[in-house]
Amino acid sequence: MAINNSSRNVSVKKCSDGKRIVIIDDIRFKGKRRIKWNEVKEYIKEFVGSSYIIDETSDIVYIGSDLPNEYTGSNYTASLRGANAKAKANASQGLPELLEIAHGKHFRENKTDKHKRNAKYGWYRFDSRFAIPVYGVEDEVKRYNIYHASMLIRCAYNKKMYLYDIIDIKKETSTSFS
Repeated sequence: MAINNSSRNVSVKKCSDGKRIVIIDDIRFKGKRRIKWNEVKEYIKEFVGSSYIIDETSDIVYIGSDLPNEYTGSNYTASLRGANAKAKANASQGLPELLEIAHGKHFRENKTDKHKRNAKYGWYRFDSRFAIPVYGVEDEVKRYNIYHASMLIRCAYNKKMYLYDIIDIKKETSTSFS
């Protein structure tokens, strides 16, 4: 099952540094103080059962039924405040593209009993980038805030790779669009 790209208002472009970035032009999850993570969870459920290919490595990454709960209920998510919480919530709209442009594959062994089954063959991290608009007074786009994120992927007992969470979201300060 594929998610309708046109209804998500998401695209992939190149920045001035030549690297690809996911542009998320619809701020679906708004909130000055609090993100409604239950709404984000319901939205992510639309991706469950899909798979996507990482261009750099040709790895196939699946979206499993555990992603909505982990994405919205992890300790990392609970620690987010302000712009980073809003960025993570809205990044959920670009999951297929964030996986597509992911790069820098890095392996880590599973070290906890908690994930003995669901990450039996360890973890992979990939880097990815996305941008969300900053609007002016009359709802025109003034600029984009650009973020780096780590895509945390588990290698399960069946040796398939599953997106587990997006972590380490950090706003970039010096990158712009070409």
